[in-house]
Parts: sequence; C-alpha cells; structure tokens
Amino acid sequence: MAHIVVIGAGLAGLPTAYELRHLLSRPHKITLISNTSKFTFLPSLPWVGLGLTQLEKVQLEVSELVTKRGIEWLPEAVTQLNPYTQTIHTDAHALDYDYVVIATGAELALDIVPGLGPDNGFTQSVCNPHHALMANIAWQNFLQHPGPLVVGAVPGASCFGPAYEFALLADFILRQQGLRDQVPITFVTPEPYAGHLGIGGMANSSQLVTELMAEREVEVLENTAISRITSQDIILANGHQLPFRYSMLLPPFRGPRFIREAVGLGDANGFIPVLPTYQHPTFPSVYGAGVVTQLAPPEATPIPIGVPKTGQMVEAMGMAVAHNIALELGAVFAQSVSPTLEAICFADFGDTGLLFLADPVLPDPETGKRRRAITLGGRWVSWMKTAFEQYFLAKMRWGSAVPWFERLGLRAVGLSLLEPVPQGEHRSVHRDALSH
Repeated sequence: MAHIVVIGAGLAGLPTAYELRHLLSRPHKITLISNTSKFTFLPSLPWVGLGLTQLEKVQLEVSELVTKRGIEWLPEAVTQLNPYTQTIHTDAHALDYDYVVIATGAELALDIVPGLGPDNGFTQSVCNPHHALMANIAWQNFLQHPGPLVVGAVPGASCFGPAYEFALLADFILRQQGLRDQVPITFVTPEPYAGHLGIGGMANSSQLVTELMAEREVEVLENTAISRITSQDIILANGHQLPFRYSMLLPPFRGPRFIREAVGLGDANGFIPVLPTYQHPTFPSVYGAGVVTQLAPPEATPIPIGVPKTGQMVEAMGMAVAHNIALELGAVFAQSVSPTLEAICFADFGDTGLLFLADPVLPDPETGKRRRAITLGGRWVSWMKTAFEQYFLAKMRWGSAVPWFERLGLRAVGLSLLEPVPQGEHRSVHRDALSH
C-alpha cells in the first residue's frame, strides 16, 4: 500500500490530510509533517496584531486533531526533499514516500528590502503567528506613544488584503481611543492602483477602497516602491521619505529552502510548477497545494507583484490533490479534477468591511474577463469573517475538510471548489506498483 506524506499543517495541508484519510482505506499510510505544532487560522492575524483577539483563540493543537484519525504526525521541519529517490529528511528522521503533497505555505522574503522587519528590521508583519504577537507588543507601545503610521506592502508582495485590513482597523481603533488626530496614516502599495489586489479587474473594488481611504483620511501612495527602511523613515524608490513611529509592511513570499535546494523541483523563488491536476510536471510523485504553488499574474504591472492565494483557493487545491491521488491509487473512479480557483476574501475594517469575490481569480486568457467579479461593502462583512473563522476552526476539530453541507451551500450560490480536467490537459501517471 502507498505512503502519502503531506508537508505543512496549515490552511492547505491539514484539510488535504483529512481528505486523503477520508478517501483512502486505512492500509494506505498518511503522514503529516509540520515545523509547527499548531494549526493557525491565518486570516485572523491582523486582529491578533492589533490586540482585537488572542492568538490562542485562532489556533488548534495538531496532534489532538490528527492522531486519533489515523494520520501519523511528525512535528519536525523538513530539511531536504529528493524527488528522484522519493525521500524526505527532517531534523531527526528520514522517510520514503510514494506521493508527497507540498503544502508548506510560504517563507517570508524579509531580506528583499533592507530594514524590512520584524526579525532583523524596523517594521512589523502579520504573516505568521510569531510576527503577529510581535506586532501586537509594538502596537500596545505605539498606543502609549502615538505618531505617524505607515501600512502597506513592498514590491513582490502578493496578498494585499491584510494590509488594507490593518490600516483601516488601526484607524477604527485610534478613533475609538481618541488618538486619531495624533496619528497620520499613510498606505503604501506597489499595486498599480488601490484595490487592485494583485489580480485587477475587480469590478468596483478600486472605487470602494479609494472612497473608504479618503473617508478615513488615509493617504494612499499607489504604484509606489519601497527601497529601504531605517529606524525612523521609509525611503521610497523616488527618494521620498516617510517618517513613522509604527509600520506594518507585507513582504514578498517564496518557497521554503528545501524546495529551492532540490534540483528541478521549484522555480527560482521556490514555487512549485503544477499541471491542472496540481501534480508536478516532472516528478509525478509530487503534488503542490496552497501558497507554495506557482501562479502567474494575469497582467504585467509597473512594479512586480504576485497573485494572492486565498483560503478558499488553497482548500480547493488540497481537495483536488487528494482526489487525484486517490484516483491514481484506484480508490475512486472518476475524472481527474482541478481547483476552480474561485476566490472569496472578507476584509474587516471595524465598523464596516468589504467582500471581494473573483470567479475565478485568474481571468480567461483569451477574453481577459472573469465569470464574476464582485465587491460588496457593509458592517455585515465583519460579522461574516468572524463567523467563517469559527466555522473553519470547527471543521478542523471535526476532521472534515469540506463537509457536504458546505459543498451544497457553495453550489447554491453558483460556486464550486473543483471542476473536471478537460481531456488532454492532464497526464496519467498511474503506477501499478502502488496498487498491490
């Protein structure tokens, strides 16, 4: 029987492991490896950074979730993956695999801009739990000593939603505490325009975002590159300097070191190329899911930026991967599938919010259009994000990736996670050796 290893226990990895366990009989072994012992609902980290919720409320212990469900658990960092010999090395173990699903999430490229923090720089981040806690400590100190606030992203960043959330939530908190008149807020983004979000063509998103920023008196510097950061100033590529007392800047992402060091596995930035089935085009035993997969921007922008991969997108990738591996192993009998890459993003701004829906996230390459591109605003968006957080954590406790009623609900609003791969666009790599 086969041994399937899933690397990463986050928004992509944990649901993928659950779905594999659901589809495959117990003789097939599933091992989940992660360099952290906790699952974190990452979309809530802007709240953690601003002290609006506690980190432990958006985290779960992975060992308590998976071991009772017949999934082997290895809380260790992967140091090497050899796709030729199909072996994985961690800090303490060596494993052989028949299939591996790389769902690590991204490494933060904090070294791309001098002075970018928080580890060895002067700015904050909310891209991982440790950084969110650091951001909150710095924020509490900032409230005692308010001054200029700069929020945004540096060139190469791909997930802009948390930056918009942080800027407008900060405005909301500062107004509540009577400090807003002491804090000029500047939003700096490499997007060609505010509300572009790394994908463009999002209906009225630019108008709504721009109006909100103006209403909240947030100065927006769009199509702007940050070149370096000192302890007191953010220096832009045009030479202009922005003084700051507190700054939260999103960095670019790249794949983890073990991908970058494995010959032929990833691109120069460590992202994994994938077929429509999310199988590696060179190594049929390797699949990718989540932020670590390669996704080309739909259009060139004056300043390089990436494409966001939202929770729904990475979950769909994981479901496709699990289905296609089960198909290879003869556990299901159906057509290969691909994730639809429909993206829903809830952005909470305190007393209001915006919902972005891109169906799909990448427009049709021939027409340049999507089936749907919707941006809606209102206080209800904040409530929806809170509800979705609690629902996602609940289903991770249940051990269910996408319950039947969620699939039914998505279908009712015209959305789906998966679609059949057109004939001729995928490659069958069924290996008889695994079927015994």
